[in-house]
Amino acid sequence: MANPSPRRLLPLLGSSHKGGRTALTCQFRCGNQCAHDVLNTSDNTYFGDVVADAMSRRGVLRAGALGALVVGVGATTALPAAADPDAEARTFGGGHGHGDEGKIRFAAVPPNTDDKLTVPVGYASAAVVRWGDPVLPGAPAFDFEHQTAAAQAAQFGYNCDYVTLFPMGEQRGLLWVNHEYTDENLMFRGYTGGDTATPEQIKIAMAAHGGSVVEIERVGQSGQWKLVTRGRRRYNRRVTVHTPMRFTGPAAGSALLRTAADPAGVKPLGMLNNCAGGTTPWGTVLSGEENFNQYFVNGNGVPEAQKPYLTRYGVSATTGIPSGNRRFDRVEERFDLAKHPNEINRTGWIVEIDPFDPDSVPIKRTALGRLAHEGATTSLAEDGRVVAYMGDDSRFEYVYKFVSKNRYIRGFDRHNRSLLDEGTLYVAQFTGDSPATEIDGTGKLPSDKLFDGSGTWIPLVSGNVSHVPGMTAQEVLVYTRTAADKVGATKMDRPEDVERNPVTGGVYVALTNNTNRTPAQVDEANPRPANKHGHILEITERRNDAGATTFAWSLPLVCGDPADPSTYFGGFDKAKVSPISCPDNVAFDADGNLWISTDGNQLGAHDGLFVMPVRGSEKGYLRQFLSVPAFAETCGPLISSDQRSVFVAVQHPGESTGATPEAPTSHWPDGGTSQPRPSVAVVWHKQGKKIGS
Repeated sequence: MANPSPRRLLPLLGSSHKGGRTALTCQFRCGNQCAHDVLNTSDNTYFGDVVADAMSRRGVLRAGALGALVVGVGATTALPAAADPDAEARTFGGGHGHGDEGKIRFAAVPPNTDDKLTVPVGYASAAVVRWGDPVLPGAPAFDFEHQTAAAQAAQFGYNCDYVTLFPMGEQRGLLWVNHEYTDENLMFRGYTGGDTATPEQIKIAMAAHGGSVVEIERVGQSGQWKLVTRGRRRYNRRVTVHTPMRFTGPAAGSALLRTAADPAGVKPLGMLNNCAGGTTPWGTVLSGEENFNQYFVNGNGVPEAQKPYLTRYGVSATTGIPSGNRRFDRVEERFDLAKHPNEINRTGWIVEIDPFDPDSVPIKRTALGRLAHEGATTSLAEDGRVVAYMGDDSRFEYVYKFVSKNRYIRGFDRHNRSLLDEGTLYVAQFTGDSPATEIDGTGKLPSDKLFDGSGTWIPLVSGNVSHVPGMTAQEVLVYTRTAADKVGATKMDRPEDVERNPVTGGVYVALTNNTNRTPAQVDEANPRPANKHGHILEITERRNDAGATTFAWSLPLVCGDPADPSTYFGGFDKAKVSPISCPDNVAFDADGNLWISTDGNQLGAHDGLFVMPVRGSEKGYLRQFLSVPAFAETCGPLISSDQRSVFVAVQHPGESTGATPEAPTSHWPDGGTSQPRPSVAVVWHKQGKKIGS
């Protein structure tokens, strides 16, 4: 088997910000969050400060959780699946494997800076659907030079992120894709900012947000898929900033959600900056609104009592028009907080969409809390309750989970669709099991040879009952970050995607990076200061039950150049692994192998998709499966249950500082002199073999 060559670092890809992204990406993706002060100014102790107390308590928690780990790995058939068996079939996900089955066999893709989707020898790739491709029947073909808002509302949206597939037999399926944000500098010639953009350009950008449902079909009997362009395509749908939605759950109707246009506080309009997501056991999509703060103006005009909460979510309470703002308020005044201070509270939710009913009204589930949602991954507790894991993607933010009050009943759709409206929302508190002197910021493993420990899920709210002193249940759900501050949750290094392994039951958290962590702030779960490469955290809940409130945790991967002594690859020989930086989204194949997509590679090469076994003789053997084109981010990813197809969303190709339509820095996917177009691509083995074999 060929080994990668991880030692040679490539030249840096031009001007970048702290997180590894270009200045252009930072501006349009999150409103330059890294350039601003850290939002979490709470005095929560970093758990390294309380390790002595933890050492006295860890016996009970640790023994229970580690006992569950041993039992769980040896008895995978007793574990709950990632969802119910019906949902597995509907989403091409899940599956079970044992021992060393599913060993990965391919020559790793070396780090590179090529403007193409690079895949291993023996594999092929193709774009499935691109920005501007017609989605709704009657939509016009994409015309870069003559875009309109009406056309964009019927076409595939801009930067694609979360991807999931709902099969309709063996040959067809419904692909759901999030459209996280727009980069108007690359979308329009001569764009000079939101202040001078034409109203039509602003409306086009609004229509390019949201999500798409598109019908796709398999090419022959291969692992390739393509967009269905003929026939009725009755399921195809666009969800945008203007799609009517409704609130459900305990915060629906709250005074904090009421506006002049919706005095009852139950009918929000559209969704913004949707990043990752998940699926439910009853076959719907959960899409997470993330960096919603950047779309609003005049935060200085809100009532004084609201300003601390506004600031906690990244909106300046002293600034009128933030630099680089898209100025949606110029065409819809609801984005002006001085006039509509509660409008921002109507964003930042998990949105549920039914891909099989294009006429259904999307639902914002308030019981899951309001934060910069990366996504929501569902599983079933041992007793049948539905569990949703969530990360809040910002520096020093938290990991959450929701556990429903009632149980999932297979086939009882009307009952199941209310499960996410009542339950308990928790936030995680992590404790290390090593002496504080052994967590010194160098990345050196402590004497027990693992970064690990125990933890607790702290309840925030159960239905209409608040567990946070001084806050009502509705306040906890609308101002979830503040509530988590108050109960002492552990500050993490940008918790993004959270996924549960369908084979082992372990819960994996992608912690992308945090260059603001100081040496005094390191702890065992976040062991490096100025953490620019990130790491992966595994949670093993007590008895391997997703409904448990205690757990063990460890770090199976500390990212970076394998030559860097601060990196860790599950104990595997680091001379054989691929370099990796900035893990963003994670997924599992049917054998339980961990797939990791990256965003903001700090090692000088393009972002990519990596795979790493988490058990067996090759545990920690991380290899790069693909790399994305110039200045793009790897999103998705999705591995089909038959493991013949890997879907990735190639987000913001060509998004480099100074790039314009007149001077593009990528021509993917169409090549030649074409403009770059964010797209979903599929990778398959040319001989029809299982991916990775």
